[in-house]
Amino acid sequence: MKVEDFFQSPEQKGEKIKKTKKSPLESLKVDVDFYKESIKEVSADLLAEGYTLYPIFVAHQHEVALGELFLERTELGTQWSIQASSLEEFVDKGVIKEDKKQFFLQNYKDPHKYICLFVIVPEGANFVYYPYE
Repeated sequence: MKVEDFFQSPEQKGEKIKKTKKSPLESLKVDVDFYKESIKEVSADLLAEGYTLYPIFVAHQHEVALGELFLERTELGTQWSIQASSLEEFVDKGVIKEDKKQFFLQNYKDPHKYICLFVIVPEGANFVYYPYE
């Protein structure tokens, strides 16, 4: 081995380095902490007005045709936009199939204590419950 070999980076030696990619959920947590009070107000309004008993908030970084946009990332200087929706809209649009509705209801958490987020990323989408406190 030559002395110079000790001073070369792994890339210079032709070795591949695993680069760890940051999870998008890390930036989502930061944004949801920032948005928490606004989401709680909208959720309370949806519940109080009888719009739904099951509010769902769609978190995304692209355009989504689901729910109503109320927190827009470019306007707020954040990474995630949030849209307000409901179980009813998710069923109407086929996001939650009718035969899976009961399973969803059994797992739905108290909307006064948790935000029900439907998180959309390029790899797919899933529900996440995030506590207000």
